[in-house]
Amino acid sequence: MEEVRSLGQTLGCAAHLFRERADTRMASCGVTPLQAHVILFLNCCGGSLSQLELGRHLRVKPSTVNGIVDRMVERGLVERSADASDARRRRVALTQGGMMQLERCRQELLDTERLVEKSLSPGELAQLHSLLGRVIQILEEDREKC
Repeated sequence: MEEVRSLGQTLGCAAHLFRERADTRMASCGVTPLQAHVILFLNCCGGSLSQLELGRHLRVKPSTVNGIVDRMVERGLVERSADASDARRRRVALTQGGMMQLERCRQELLDTERLVEKSLSPGELAQLHSLLGRVIQILEEDREKC
């Protein structure tokens, strides 16, 4: 008999399995999926942005983004510096090492996404994006209330 799962369990299971597959693929690049997303996002933003903006994009707390950036600095993927307009703010910039990982990270993340995408029709995939977007919006609104 199949186990009945709640929505939370189903979302959690899907996220866990997706992250596990992404971790396995990204290990060949020597980065985590989250670090790969940072590399790709920094590249889209011209190679540099504030740590605050990076945290907003990742939807994580400042302390969490600080830890992510610390590990990436240690690996030579990014560098952190004081913002020229406000020394209290920190900027994060891709290094040459981070740029060297860019295409490989992009390809490994795309390969992981294709695992899911190939099992869905274009309409189903669009519907999934739409539904998950609404779930994210509602959860973020609830987060702001607390």
